[in-house]
Amino acid sequence: MSDPVKQYLAAMGRKGGLKSRRKLDPATARQMVRVREARKAFRRFYSRCFWSSPPTLNIGSEDVDWICSCLKKYGDREAWETAAKLCR
Repeated sequence: MSDPVKQYLAAMGRKGGLKSRRKLDPATARQMVRVREARKAFRRFYSRCFWSSPPTLNIGSEDVDWICSCLKKYGDREAWETAAKLCR
């Protein structure tokens, strides 16, 4: 690579890295992680606990408590432990 190309790519990478960083307060970050983990649990335990729901269900922050209760009610020990971690 020539020197101007390297400089251009370095500048674009630097700009993208600075632009993509966002500042979140701790409560919002925890909520985002909780939703992400609930989505993983929904996919992982779908056939055991959520078979009556559509598989394409969009899980949001308001659904996390429902995910926890279904995992505890219909799941096995592994699902129960996942719900316990999720609902701390």
